[in-house]
Amino acid sequence: MYAIIETGGKQFKVQEGQEIYVEKVNVEAGEVVTFDKVLFVGGDDTKVGAPFVDGASVTAKVEKQGRQKKLTVFKYKPKKNYKRKQGHRQPYTKLVIESIKA
Repeated sequence: MYAIIETGGKQFKVQEGQEIYVEKVNVEAGEVVTFDKVLFVGGDDTKVGAPFVDGASVTAKVEKQGRQKKLTVFKYKPKKNYKRKQGHRQPYTKLVIESIKA
């Protein structure tokens, strides 16, 4: 069985036991988080939401909070002596999907 959930403005296809990286969720490591925004549940019995499936939820355990590798943002305009260098590290949450309830 699999499901499509929405979190952090993005959609993820998840299965039980899968590890996923999502936008930061304000939950401590080791705690359980529940996603109610389930768009689709697939498998033997398929359910499609309009926009969300009623009564469906996905529970996941927060494995860790972290930050991704540094991205370098460099702005440059030729012949104008304009250069700006900036770095950015996006925070993320690593989740392990525990169960899918349809």
